[in-house]
Amino acid sequence: MIAGIRSGWLVAVVGGFSLSLAGAVGSASSGPLVIGVEGPQSGAQAANGLDQLRGVRLAVRQLNARGGLWDGRKVAIFAADDKGDAAQARPVARRVIARGIRFLIGPYNSSVGIANLGLYRRNHVLPLWMTSRDETAGVGATVQPMNTQIAPIEEAYLRRLAIRRVAMLVDDTANGAFTKGMADRLDAALERDGASVTRISIRETTEAGDPSTYYADRVAQALAGGPDLVYVSTYYPEGVEIAKALNAVGSTPRCLMGLANVDNAFVAKVTLAEAQRCVFSGVPAATEMPSARSYVRNYRATFGRAPGVWGSFTYDSARILFAAINRARSYRFAAVERGLRATQGHRGATGTITINRKTGYRQAVPVSILRVNNQKRFVIALPSQSKRK
Repeated sequence: MIAGIRSGWLVAVVGGFSLSLAGAVGSASSGPLVIGVEGPQSGAQAANGLDQLRGVRLAVRQLNARGGLWDGRKVAIFAADDKGDAAQARPVARRVIARGIRFLIGPYNSSVGIANLGLYRRNHVLPLWMTSRDETAGVGATVQPMNTQIAPIEEAYLRRLAIRRVAMLVDDTANGAFTKGMADRLDAALERDGASVTRISIRETTEAGDPSTYYADRVAQALAGGPDLVYVSTYYPEGVEIAKALNAVGSTPRCLMGLANVDNAFVAKVTLAEAQRCVFSGVPAATEMPSARSYVRNYRATFGRAPGVWGSFTYDSARILFAAINRARSYRFAAVERGLRATQGHRGATGTITINRKTGYRQAVPVSILRVNNQKRFVIALPSQSKRK
């Protein structure tokens, strides 16, 4: 199986074969049901986007091998690459809409979802969104943790440590909607608790000039005030450079990195000491989740590599979508959404999934404080702190 798929090409997975087709598949019920998978399938966050795409491909392959959907209809995938760039959000959405696609898994980046999820919904494309900003909520559903579910776990961790002075390194660029939003929430909570907070803006690696000096300078600025803890709210390419700079100056102060740094690509690009310099809020990789054992085994057999963190979430998204279609025995937008929000007790790779009928949110999310072990894997540092919404 190929590792990546160019945006604009349709991948029809039928049984054990992959067939690339230019253009869209017809809408007749005898043809495949085409679903969109949107994410950063190229660019700085491609490791995330391709893992997510593979997760859906695996779910589709398994469904088609079992005979397809309730009426025997097979499923095909349209890969929509937004590069994690908000400027690409609406053009990518228009390409998906123009092909008559009615179901979407993605997007992943909150800045992208803020820009295009409304467009999808107005054009009756039902999303299983992978974004975490609450502003991206609406029609559809998600198995992904939302920021109102992640933030309390970070707050509880800092309270447990009795942190009084925090320096924040925050990606607040145009593509940093999620990272800025998480920092805003933690900042407000800390100030309510009487802690002092200093914030330093971080540009993306593509905009930062020489990473060897830019990030070292920002870390030095953060440490100048003598904080008890440095909080890093960036995506993993920036987190890599910050981890290197923090490790270079010593083992103190403490460091907490936000969820967007939890990625196999992060640990692949740093030394063990750099990876272990901080703890993280997030979910462990699929290889560390007991609920994902079957998923990991099948992923390895299909793609010849270990899965990352977020492909298991798109895998589960695809599976609850197919289950909702089968329950509804329909492809109608409203009927399938009702089916999605009726999801209860689904045993997924990411754990048991129940969707809140009112919000479309997952009721309990597998978010914990993580560390990197000596095998450079994200593992749980504190007991599971799953939050409901």
